[in-house]
Amino acid sequence: MSQSEKIKLTSYSSKGGCGCKIGPADLAQVIRKLPQAEPNPNLLVGLDTSDDAGVYRLTDELAMVQTVDFFTPIVDDPYDFGQVAAANAISDIYAMGGKPLTALNIVAFPISTLDK
Repeated sequence: MSQSEKIKLTSYSSKGGCGCKIGPADLAQVIRKLPQAEPNPNLLVGLDTSDDAGVYRLTDELAMVQTVDFFTPIVDDPYDFGQVAAANAISDIYAMGGKPLTALNIVAFPISTLDK
C-alpha cells in the first residue's frame, strides 16, 4: 500500500469496538467446555469469575494482574485506534485494582496492505 492510499480501518469489519465480541452467555458456554486446569493456590482470579483480568500471586506481597483484549476498529485512523485500544486494555487493569507496568499488543491487518 502506498503512502497516498488512505487506510480506513472500519472498512475491514461489520461491527466496531466491543460490539464485535460474543455475548457473556455464549462466552461462558465456550469457557465451560475448556479442559479444567489443575488447581493452583497462586491463581487468585481465574476464568471462573468472569473478571476483567486474571490475577496470579508472585509472592506473599505481590500479584500480577494480566489481561489481553481484542476488538475491531471504531475509528478509521490507525494511530487513533491504537490509543483507544491502549486505553481499553489499561482500563481492565485499573478495574482490577492494578497498576499498569507493561503492555502487550495484538496486531491484525490484511497482508495486501504491506509494501513489497
